[in-house]
Amino acid sequence: MQSNVLLRNVGVPGAHEIGVYLQGGGYQALEIALRQYQPAEVVEVVLQSGLRGRGGAGFPTGRKWMFLPRGVYPRYLVCNADEGEPGTFKDRVLMEHDPHGLLEGIAISSYACEVEHAFIYIRGEYSLSYRRLQQAVAEAYERGFLGKNILGSGYNLDISILAGAGAYICGEETALLSSLEGKRGHPKLKPPFPAIQGLYREPTVINNVETLFNVPFIVAQGADWYRQWGTERSPGLKLFSVSGHVQRPGVYELPLATPMSELIDGLCGGPRNGAPLKAIIPGGSSTAMLPAQVALETNLDYESLVAAGSNLGSGGVIVIDEKTCIVRLTERLARFYRHESCGKCIPCREGTDWMFKILRRIEAGAGRMEDLDLLLDIADNIAGKSFCPLGDASLGPVVSSITHFRDEYEFHIREQRCMEN
Repeated sequence: MQSNVLLRNVGVPGAHEIGVYLQGGGYQALEIALRQYQPAEVVEVVLQSGLRGRGGAGFPTGRKWMFLPRGVYPRYLVCNADEGEPGTFKDRVLMEHDPHGLLEGIAISSYACEVEHAFIYIRGEYSLSYRRLQQAVAEAYERGFLGKNILGSGYNLDISILAGAGAYICGEETALLSSLEGKRGHPKLKPPFPAIQGLYREPTVINNVETLFNVPFIVAQGADWYRQWGTERSPGLKLFSVSGHVQRPGVYELPLATPMSELIDGLCGGPRNGAPLKAIIPGGSSTAMLPAQVALETNLDYESLVAAGSNLGSGGVIVIDEKTCIVRLTERLARFYRHESCGKCIPCREGTDWMFKILRRIEAGAGRMEDLDLLLDIADNIAGKSFCPLGDASLGPVVSSITHFRDEYEFHIREQRCMEN
């Protein structure tokens, strides 16, 4: 059943303005945190809630905060709002409709991590989100929720916003930090990890928009309240961006472990135009596609999707019907990763280029049967060998499509046309 916690202000007139946000109880969680908790106690509440990173990795948020070295200042918090994963648009909805919800989450998280300057790195194409956040930051300063001595607590926090320039690689945390420092958005070698040496070589915690958005609810209601949803290892609520061949695409808020079938056939109204479904990509384009029948029998949580052969990722659910050529779809995704590779390392730079060229050849009707094993061999030479996760991300659609739909590739090569033509 769909919940309405994170999306409570979506569709509410004027919800992006501070007056409406305050009428709905906004910034009360920040006041609770500042008046009733020490920073370490906020970290403990978030840790006990089981909140996991919503950007794709799913790492426990409270544990991530605890990696910051004690007694080392200054330290920074960076909100990763560079939502560039194809199929994912949940953070955009939050920033456009409820920017103060994000600012409150950043403020509480910054207090917990003893940070006095936080940054929002936002995708350059998100112009409305950028304007709304700028307005919200100005309003929060004016009302005393940001700046010096917030709510008379003695705690100080400044927030700066930087728009990126459309580079998908800057969603990778170290490339994001490079860009934030005014350098080329290339990833850095780890270790040192950002928690030890991040922005300006100081300790830095980096969290996704949706992750930070959960924090005020957890602080106000408690860890047990948050754990009423989901499972022991995947607790809480999750936003899902649904696109593709369904009647009602959009952003949906569900408890983790909700059946995929409830999302697709129930909330989304089932396949568009009644065409049977062929495949579903459950977590954004970098996660492995699954045959529709397998995906619809799976629950939407971290462990269930890994067991099914894919990943929850960012929650970008891409629905593909029987009329879609898997080869053409995979070629299109391969083109994206080839274009977005920063070129820093050979496995990714060369591998994404060759995967795209081979897929384009197959799609054009000039493919060879040996191309399929060649694609898998190239993928094996990228996996775990690229400088950052983009190389591995590029493999999701290629390897999974060949694994599950090899017969379609073979038909395409043999007949020199799409199976559905």
